[in-house]
Amino acid sequence: MFCPNCGKAEQQAESFCRQCGTFLPDFDKISSRQISPEQHFTANITLNAMTAVVSLALAITLYVIFLGKAETPVVIYLTAGFLTAIFFWQVQIFWRTLLLKKQFPGLNKKSANPAQNSASVKTRELLKEPDASVTMPPSVTEKTTARLGEKIPPKSSQSEHSSP
Repeated sequence: MFCPNCGKAEQQAESFCRQCGTFLPDFDKISSRQISPEQHFTANITLNAMTAVVSLALAITLYVIFLGKAETPVVIYLTAGFLTAIFFWQVQIFWRTLLLKKQFPGLNKKSANPAQNSASVKTRELLKEPDASVTMPPSVTEKTTARLGEKIPPKSSQSEHSSP
């Protein structure tokens, strides 16, 4: 693994770079933490349903407690109306999410892990094994940029133009 900050080769994942000290995460582990579309749909449906129920319950509570009382502030009615609007908004999102979920018929059949999908398996079968013998050894490229930060003194123009 190469350090993304300084380019030092032969680094260990989940450690710090031996040259610049940058933390090097394990990118393979990060990429395998993908959330499946089924989990997204389930989370959206659950949160929409919970929001709809809570907003309707709060609106009904406000209407029951304050409706018809003489000294009820207008803001209570506005809040109850806003909560009612939230309820209807969440119901329509819930319904649209269910309709959208039906557009993906194979959603439950596919694995959440992309490495186990049939397309990934077919691709893996078609690819050749990597040939490590053609890679460049790290010693060739190591420390080639160590002097880039140094300031080089300018050559004097007198020594170039003067002839003895």
